[in-house]
Amino acid sequence: MRGPTAPKDPESRRPFFYIMREKEIFGAPQSDGRGIQFIYEDSGRMLSSARIAGNVTDEELISLLKTTEGFRRLVHSIGVSVEADDPAKEVVFAFQMYGEKDPMGGGATIRKALRTDGAEVRIVLSEQEWSADDKEPGQIRFEFEQAKIQASASVRFFLNDGFEAPEAAQEEKIDYGSDAYREMIVRSLMQPGDTARLLKAIEKAQRGEDVTLAYIGGSITQGAGAIPINSECYAYKSYRKFAEKFGKGDNVHFVKAGVGGTPSELGMLRFERDVLQDGKITPDIVVVEFAVNDEGDETKGNCYESLVRKILTLPNAPAVVLLFAVFADDWNLQDRLGVVGERYHLPMVSVLNAVTPQFRLKAGAGRVLSKNQFFYDMFHPTNAGHTIMADCLMHCFETAKERGTVGELLEEALPAPVIGADFEKVRLLDKKDMPSFASVTPGSFLFVDDKLQCVEMNEDLTGTPEFPHNWMYDGKQVKQSGDFTLEITCRALLLVFKDSGELDVGRADVFVDGAKKLTADPHSNGWVHCNPVILFQEKEAGWHRISIRMAEGEEEKKFTILGFGYVS
Repeated sequence: MRGPTAPKDPESRRPFFYIMREKEIFGAPQSDGRGIQFIYEDSGRMLSSARIAGNVTDEELISLLKTTEGFRRLVHSIGVSVEADDPAKEVVFAFQMYGEKDPMGGGATIRKALRTDGAEVRIVLSEQEWSADDKEPGQIRFEFEQAKIQASASVRFFLNDGFEAPEAAQEEKIDYGSDAYREMIVRSLMQPGDTARLLKAIEKAQRGEDVTLAYIGGSITQGAGAIPINSECYAYKSYRKFAEKFGKGDNVHFVKAGVGGTPSELGMLRFERDVLQDGKITPDIVVVEFAVNDEGDETKGNCYESLVRKILTLPNAPAVVLLFAVFADDWNLQDRLGVVGERYHLPMVSVLNAVTPQFRLKAGAGRVLSKNQFFYDMFHPTNAGHTIMADCLMHCFETAKERGTVGELLEEALPAPVIGADFEKVRLLDKKDMPSFASVTPGSFLFVDDKLQCVEMNEDLTGTPEFPHNWMYDGKQVKQSGDFTLEITCRALLLVFKDSGELDVGRADVFVDGAKKLTADPHSNGWVHCNPVILFQEKEAGWHRISIRMAEGEEEKKFTILGFGYVS
């Protein structure tokens, strides 16, 4: 007699959960000609992916993903599959651990080459080399030999003995034409507001005159999660829908000014440069999206309202639409910021109101889409999510057209602020724009930093550097130490400095009129990022002297002053 036959692949029977499930990826162009999709897994992102894509509810299991040690204890192997139109293409899957001492360079990196034919490749963790500096799972990369390759990828974790995983959640194809989908979109309109300014822009477009739609916000407005980021983001999609519905020929134009990880505290500083482009652009509609970034706003809404008023008081009286995006934990700041829209009777669109009620439904019971289908990660939408955001905005535009002119907020003075407007007149100061009532002595901050946060502006795929006209200290090059000093007459001042995860950057002490105000730490966020902080805020303008020097013991490192924001 023959005994039972052993299974050909016993490892396939291990319990597993997804952290990526049929997610779009795109080889963004790199300087060496390759294309790379970066997917960051630190700061709780992987934990959220396990909940959303993997349907994992066991918090003890999820907590093991916080560290490399726990990850190795939990995960036996990683299954990776990539599918593209050309199955013969090669892609390298890289999974990088961040280090304890050297965050970006000290951890191990798991690498595996595979074909884009949809076949799963298994990576066994016990066969990998690890680093003594390993701290936490940091980022996943899909590295293509050529740029601009689009594909679909899945990543799942097969678990070690003794661990169990839930069944994968059921998902159905999204029906964009269903009544349930339409009801979801309609639910997004918090208030139509006064429609006079929106209607003015719509009718202008219908007459064939040039109309510009501008978008300012954080990483969601930049297009994070959209594949590719330039043409699948909500901003581009809603602009195209507007152009097709109301435009004639190519008379509708587009400005996208989203910068990842930044609040309205930075948005109000870069509005003139990134949106108005130093007077070259006159927007007719401006969509403001900071409802998931403004938890970091020191003023808790004053900067946001200041930005809104800055836009509303432009000479051409553009329409302002407030857009409230949502995180995967069903959170945003619309309760805090919505009062601004109420004060100025602005159209307000809530993605939270649209999608979160239907997330609680089960597949086949009226649910339009799952969280995994809407969210690329814990912060950003998928292509489907961006489409929904665009449809929510389009519903707002169409409602304005249907209602006709309601309100007269075209030429009248604005009402008093509801939170505050102390920064309504804020302007940017850097090497390019220096007001006559200010002077700078750079001291040892003699260099220009070109390793900056770069964002895909407008329809571009290539990154545009933020704050290129900066002052950098480089302790390896400086011959004689000297403070950076700014003398200026103003009533409020903000400093913008560069964050970084590199080991060669250091902290700098900031003094206002001889008194130490703060120590600016570029490692506070751990990645290349623009960080605004308020140095002072007073009722009357006065003369002030700001000094910046490297903190004690940090003199051999680097620090970059990106610019300042001042209110005269």
